[in-house]
Amino acid sequence: MEIAISTIPVLIFLMFLFVMDSFKLVSTKLLGISFFWGVAAAIISYTINNQLIGNTPEALTAYSKYQAPMIEEAIKAISVFILIKLNKIGFTIDAIVYGFATGAGFSLAENIYYLAMNPDPNLLIWIIRGFGTAIMHGGCTALFAMVTVGGLNRHKISATNILAGLLTASLLHSLFNHFYIDPVIQAVGTIVIVPAIFITIFLYNEHSLKKWLEMEFYSEVELLSKINKGQISQTKAGEYIKTLKEKFSPDAILDMYCYLSLYLELSVKAKRNIMLRESGLEPPVEPDISQKLAELAQLRKNIGKTGELTLAPLVKMKYNDLWKLKQLH
Repeated sequence: MEIAISTIPVLIFLMFLFVMDSFKLVSTKLLGISFFWGVAAAIISYTINNQLIGNTPEALTAYSKYQAPMIEEAIKAISVFILIKLNKIGFTIDAIVYGFATGAGFSLAENIYYLAMNPDPNLLIWIIRGFGTAIMHGGCTALFAMVTVGGLNRHKISATNILAGLLTASLLHSLFNHFYIDPVIQAVGTIVIVPAIFITIFLYNEHSLKKWLEMEFYSEVELLSKINKGQISQTKAGEYIKTLKEKFSPDAILDMYCYLSLYLELSVKAKRNIMLRESGLEPPVEPDISQKLAELAQLRKNIGKTGELTLAPLVKMKYNDLWKLKQLH
């Protein structure tokens, strides 16, 4: 009974977030990996905390309020960092789910350990842990993921993004461990406020994602159609490319033109796949996608940073745009 009360609430909310992902951005495989990393993070944190914690009650209290939150949030954040680094997280939506999954795994392992070491029959303790502490762990890691992804520029993860995310998560964790208010009231507040905040953010970002997909999809389809019909000179993009002839060699202009054309084709297909998944349909399998992605990478290398920056007004190669191309594999 105790283990069920202390673990089921966070697992239910995790499944709820997963079901809410109408765009199917979250991979069940990566969700499982995130969850089990949370379990491993709890074990690693326990080992480190045991080495650093003092022997007196005062030292234990101070450690749980300040050092423990920083260590635990940093270790939990590793899985989120790796997923972002590998372009497996693209938006706030999947960042929240993967982050919360890691926190859920952490809380599961922690509560099982506490139950084994302190088999207290008082159900109130386990209600507080299940509805308060467990949700807090999931919420803090989800918050780290959200802050980090929100500050990304292109495909780079800056130290500022990571530190901002870790600081935010650690402060919230530390604040929770101070128990400024009654633990029961704090648990009730956590189970109400944290899910409400993330559900609101989730719904807002789903709306923003849908708007982003629709607006860019149709504008890219229109430009790609002009290119395929040989009518690009009639567009603003064509006029812009004409102005580059005096600054770049013919070969460089050709590579930029091919890069723009191929990027638009792949970008349209990537957005199409995301919209099909939202509608419950499976995207078509295209055997030449890997070859085209490799060709795009080579063209990007050919034009270099200068050419890439020159095409920036036409090719919005931000973090989300790089992520969506990864979904074509």
